Amino acid sequence: MAEFRKIASFHDIDEFRAYARGIGADLPVPDAANALDPAPFKTPFEYTSGITGKTTVLTNRWAILPMEGWDCLPNGAPSATARRRWLRFAESGASLIFGCEAAAVMKEGKANTRQMTITRESAEAIGALREEMTARHVSLYGDRPMVGLQLTHSGRFSKPNDDARLESRTAYEHPYLDLKFHCTAKNVLSDGEVEAIVEKFREAACLAYDAGFDFVDIKCAHGYLGHEFLSARSRPGKYGGSFENRTRFFREIVEGIKKDAPGLDIAVRLSLGDMIPFVKGPDGVGEPVARCGRENSYLYAFGGDGTGIGFDFTEPAAFVKLAYSLGIRMICATLGSPYYVPHIQRPAAYAVSDGYRPPEDPLLGAARQIRAVQTMKSLCPESVFVASGMTYLQEFLPAVGGELLRGGGADFVGIGRMTLSYPEICADSMAGKPLNRQKICRTFGDCTNAPRAGLISGCFPLDPFYKVHRDGLKLKEIKKRG
Repeated sequence: MAEFRKIASFHDIDEFRAYARGIGADLPVPDAANALDPAPFKTPFEYTSGITGKTTVLTNRWAILPMEGWDCLPNGAPSATARRRWLRFAESGASLIFGCEAAAVMKEGKANTRQMTITRESAEAIGALREEMTARHVSLYGDRPMVGLQLTHSGRFSKPNDDARLESRTAYEHPYLDLKFHCTAKNVLSDGEVEAIVEKFREAACLAYDAGFDFVDIKCAHGYLGHEFLSARSRPGKYGGSFENRTRFFREIVEGIKKDAPGLDIAVRLSLGDMIPFVKGPDGVGEPVARCGRENSYLYAFGGDGTGIGFDFTEPAAFVKLAYSLGIRMICATLGSPYYVPHIQRPAAYAVSDGYRPPEDPLLGAARQIRAVQTMKSLCPESVFVASGMTYLQEFLPAVGGELLRGGGADFVGIGRMTLSYPEICADSMAGKPLNRQKICRTFGDCTNAPRAGLISGCFPLDPFYKVHRDGLKLKEIKKRG
C-alpha cells in the first residue's frame, strides 16, 4: 500500500508544496504570499450562452457541483434534508450552482429509490426550492446565482425499486463491468428504448425550464448511461461503433431540448477519461481487474489510451468541440466513475465500505484531475471549464484552485462533498479568511458509506445536524458491527 501523509499534518503551504513535488503531484501551488489571495475567485466572469445568446455576469469563480442525496420523497420531490442542502448551497456564496442535484429523468433511471426525479408530479416542488435557494443567495450576497439542474439516467447503476437490487439498463455488453454488476445481453437497451429515454430527457428539460432553471446539465460522466454510450464501440446500429453514432444519444437529447425549450441553456458534466475497473486486492489495496497493453487494446474507456490505465484526450476534445458546435459552452470536467475507479474519480484518504484502499497517494489523484482539465482547456480554449475532484486538497483547496484560475487552466473551481461539511468555504476564501479547520472535509467517506447501507447521504462526522440524525446513529451502529 502506498504510504502518504495526511493533508492536515502540513504546517504551511510551503511544506505542502515541497511534499507534492516530492511525490510527483504536479499541482499549481502558489507561494505563501498568494496563498490567501481571493482575487482569482473574486474576478467576475461574463458568460454568454451559445444557445440562447443571453449574457450573464457571474460575480465569482466558485461552483457547487451536483450530488445525489438519497433523501428525496418517493415521487422524486425534495425532502426537508434536500431543502437544507440546497439552501446551504445558496449560503456558500458561489455564483454558479452547477446542477444542484443529480435528477433522474424517469423512475427506471434512478440510482436509488430516493433519488430526485423531475416529472410532472415533482417539478413544481423542485422549482419552488430553486426559487427559495436563489432568493436566499440574493438576500445574502446581492447578486443572482446561475442555477442549473443535472439530468441523468443511471443506466447500469439503476435501482428504481429496491436500493439492494440492481435493475441495470446498459448501452452495450462490457466484459468487466457486466461481470462486476451481474449484467448480460438482456440488460442492453434496444434502439427503441434508447429513443424513449431521449424523449424523457427532453420532457425533463422542459419541466426544468418551466421551473425556472437557467440551464440543464446533461450528465455524460461516471459510468452513467450518457457516459457509457460514448464508449459503445462494440454496440451495433445507430447508437454504437463510430464516434458519430456513439454521440447520437447526446446529440438527439440536445437537439430536442433546443427545439422544445429554446430559452434554456445546456451544459455537460463530462468524464474526460476513464480506466479499467479496479478491485480490492489481497491486501485490501485497489488494483486493475486485468492488465492490458496496447496490443490488447482496452476499448471500453472513453478517453482511454488502450492500456486500461492511461488517457488519450483526442475523443474527449472532439466531444467538447461537438458540444460547442451545438451551442454548449460550459463543461464540468471529471474523470472515471465512483463505482469502479473511485480513487480516480474522487481521491480520498479512506476507503468506502464496499471499496478498496487507495493504490496511490490521493494527491496524485487530485493532480490527475487538475491536469485533465488544464489539458482540455488548452485543447478547447473557447469552452468554459469547471474543475472538480479537488476536495482532497482540503485546507489548500482555495490556494491551489486560485492558482489554477490564475493560470487559465480552468474558469471555475467546483466543489461537491466539501459543501456538505463546509459550504462557507467559498465565502471565507473570498473574504481572505483562514479556513475553519474543524469543518474541512477529510474524505472519511461516510457520505458514501451511508447510502451504501441504504441510508441518506450527509457529512455524519462533521455536520452537527447529521451527527444526531437517525441515519447517523444507524451508521454508527453499522460501523461498530464491522
